[in-house]
Amino acid sequence: MGSVRKASAWLGLVDDSDDERYYDDDYAEGPEPGDSWVTDPRVRVADQAAQDQGTRIATVTPDGFRDARGIGELFREGVPVIVNLTTMEPADAKRVVDFAAGLTFGLRGSIERVANRVFLLTPADYQIVSGEANRSIGGFFNQS
Repeated sequence: MGSVRKASAWLGLVDDSDDERYYDDDYAEGPEPGDSWVTDPRVRVADQAAQDQGTRIATVTPDGFRDARGIGELFREGVPVIVNLTTMEPADAKRVVDFAAGLTFGLRGSIERVANRVFLLTPADYQIVSGEANRSIGGFFNQS
């Protein structure tokens, strides 16, 4: 419904009972159960194999902020996500990081910077173990 028609209906100049013609019931229902939002068919095959094994880690290299939806859907399923922002513009990369921070906060997960413009999002039931704490100062491989 156009803005002029909405204003006319609000003022009572036209009947707004024909709004139903703009809605399609199939569109309003959403995707079928089991469908996932994947743009690359190779990712779908790898995703199905990982689901059979019960463990998955997703890597996402978004082109723009519109790809943040895929990051959110994977994270909501309980999948750790590695987000590589090295190919994005700085302004869009900041928006994705803000989105990821809100996503992890809302779902009680955590976000950690792995490298420059690369982040790891982990759900609440995962623990990140840093390999740096296990290094010994005077170990065998220390040649300094």
